[in-house]
Amino acid sequence: MNPFTEENLPDLKKAAGHKYSHGHALILSGGAGKTGAARLAARGALRIGAGLVTVGSPRSAMFENAANLTAIMLRQIDGAHGLAELMEDERLSAICLGPGMGRGADTQTMVFAALKETRPTVLDADALTRFELKPEALFDALHENCVITPHGGEFARLFPDLAEKLNAPATTGPAYSKVDATREAAKRAGCVVLFKGPDTVIAAPDGRCSVNSAHYERSAPWLATAGSGDVLAGFITGLMARGFSPMQAAETAAYIHVECALEFGPGLIAEDLPEQIPAVFRKLGL
Repeated sequence: MNPFTEENLPDLKKAAGHKYSHGHALILSGGAGKTGAARLAARGALRIGAGLVTVGSPRSAMFENAANLTAIMLRQIDGAHGLAELMEDERLSAICLGPGMGRGADTQTMVFAALKETRPTVLDADALTRFELKPEALFDALHENCVITPHGGEFARLFPDLAEKLNAPATTGPAYSKVDATREAAKRAGCVVLFKGPDTVIAAPDGRCSVNSAHYERSAPWLATAGSGDVLAGFITGLMARGFSPMQAAETAAYIHVECALEFGPGLIAEDLPEQIPAVFRKLGL
């Protein structure tokens, strides 16, 4: 699936405007020693076109993040109260939670605080796994401006019955497919679901669905590397900060993610992905 058609070519950067007109993305960081995933997501959001990107860091990780950030801004956020205060700024246009945040109660509290604002939100990694014991609590809080990005394990934790159907051997009738599972998951969650894999499936609650295949000439097995998913979450967040709809942001980010891997080639590590965006954009005529 190539989202870049002539009738639907995204305006990734306006010719005129200022940084806030290009969107402000917030990426929440984990504590000390667990900050790399958030910085990968933040770099992805900045490279894909967000005008500003801020990493929201707990006090324990401020020095660690400050030592590794330059163009990306840094803000101390301790707990849900600090997040709620920051989100009073209406110029903050999208938020990403999960990469490296940990699976403690604080992550759950922060997720609920973010979702309460109904702003464009991406939930990945720990922000999903935290709810494995009671996924209904997450589904009740999700809204139509959200994208959740589970890999196979995270999908099985949130949607165990769908994963069981997906992995069951076919008996009679057509097999239950990943497309079927993702569509059902999106309807249940009430938001866009991006089910990661070489055949990434993206579905909306209204039944719209697309597949971003990384097979044949688009095969990029080196994408299976630590931090790759964090960058993808950042890509989606950056596009949503720019004003892309959740479905369009997820489809476009998934496509660009593979294109960046193909641009670099074997030997890729997650840090390389955002740095391929300029070359990819030139190839796509953006």
